[in-house]
Amino acid sequence: MNTDKIYAEHIANEYAPKDTTKVKQLKKLDNKAKLPAIIFGYTFGIISALVLGVGMCLAMKVIGSGLGAFVAGIVVGVLGIVGCAVNYPIYSKLLAKGKAKYGSDIMRLAKEISDEE
Repeated sequence: MNTDKIYAEHIANEYAPKDTTKVKQLKKLDNKAKLPAIIFGYTFGIISALVLGVGMCLAMKVIGSGLGAFVAGIVVGVLGIVGCAVNYPIYSKLLAKGKAKYGSDIMRLAKEISDEE
């Protein structure tokens, strides 16, 4: 077995121009449809959870002291809860919007792939 030849072919394959297959195009379109909703969902969810945590810390007087911190903690905590509660509906709408935008192209390409086999 000639390992130098195998290694040379491996290196050459890395530099060879890549032809995009229909399956790769389908995966890219699927990611284009879903990625904005996923990024928004995670980002908004993390921020909302952090806001909720800050509100809890204020309400339990871990941060600050007095009645003002308690009231501010309740207000901030409620804002965090509202953010967490609306995150999924917003995510669903963004996902539906992305699927509607790229759905026809995805369906056409999926049909082409299934007809070939």
